[in-house]
Amino acid sequence: MKIGVVGASGYAGGELLRLLALHPHFEVVAITAHSNAGEQITSIHPHLQSYAPRKFSAFSSADFESCDLIFLALPHGESAKIIPQLKSSAKIVDLGADYRLENKESWKQYYAGEYAGSWTYGLADIQPFKDLISTSDRVANPGCYATSIALGAAPASTFTDISDVVVVAASGTTGAGRTAKINLIASEVAGSLSSYKFGGVHQHTPEIEQTLSKISGSKATISFTPILAPMPRGILSTITMKLTQDISTEQAHKIYTEFFEKSAFVTVLPLGEMPKTAALTGSNHAHIQVAVDQHSARLIVSVAIDNLGKGAAAQAIQNANLMCGFEETAGLKFDGLGV
Repeated sequence: MKIGVVGASGYAGGELLRLLALHPHFEVVAITAHSNAGEQITSIHPHLQSYAPRKFSAFSSADFESCDLIFLALPHGESAKIIPQLKSSAKIVDLGADYRLENKESWKQYYAGEYAGSWTYGLADIQPFKDLISTSDRVANPGCYATSIALGAAPASTFTDISDVVVVAASGTTGAGRTAKINLIASEVAGSLSSYKFGGVHQHTPEIEQTLSKISGSKATISFTPILAPMPRGILSTITMKLTQDISTEQAHKIYTEFFEKSAFVTVLPLGEMPKTAALTGSNHAHIQVAVDQHSARLIVSVAIDNLGKGAAAQAIQNANLMCGFEETAGLKFDGLGV
């Protein structure tokens, strides 16, 4: 299948190109980057030597006429502007937020610009989303934090209070994008942790609530505090949920293990092993551990993913595989780097 990538000069776009170069069924024929148009791909992504000496193009709808599937790796609010210019028969996976939210008022509260509507939500490791993705031509790829938190909280919806979920999650600096910002330079980040979007205002909040509400069948409420960690990539989420029934750590672990037993990419680690972000770097995998805090009667869940992999590019390819009828794991059969 012929593939196009719009917005390939960013971190997620570069990771898409890296993974697509290894895909057995996809051939990348169109690669655009607005501000870097005309530059060699390897000048921005020096590790992508398989694309040398190709250059980024400026966006032109004509370049995508031959594409069967298109990935959009654009800043929030930009995807909706170019959708009308793309051929209607092409399948599209949007890595941005433009089509994730079903509620117009939530979009207005957490994002700027016009509300574009909603597409099938691409959380491929959980039903009912997986089946819907397989029959969709338009899929909204989940946010990175939202992916880790939804995966970590979903199995507990039957024995915890989904209306009172507290999350503290740390992310690497690539989660903020490639645009130069003073708070992201090495001198500011190295050796330091800091919260941001403090006080429940992070834009992934309504997305997480929407997802967990659909899974549980009841209204979910999330108190979410993100932390900037001194590392390039990775997310570690700690989720705390109030128990609604007496349950042990071993019982919770069994529920989680059974929930994800058919997932190719989500692993509930053996009791005693904790998720580590380095173990997931470069992969589409997620690692989860659970424990019951008997003192406070709460379930504690730890989830690690790679924000550029499972939280963006790799999950987008997983969604594309399902949309195109390929094996879900095509082009994604590899573990994380581990160091």
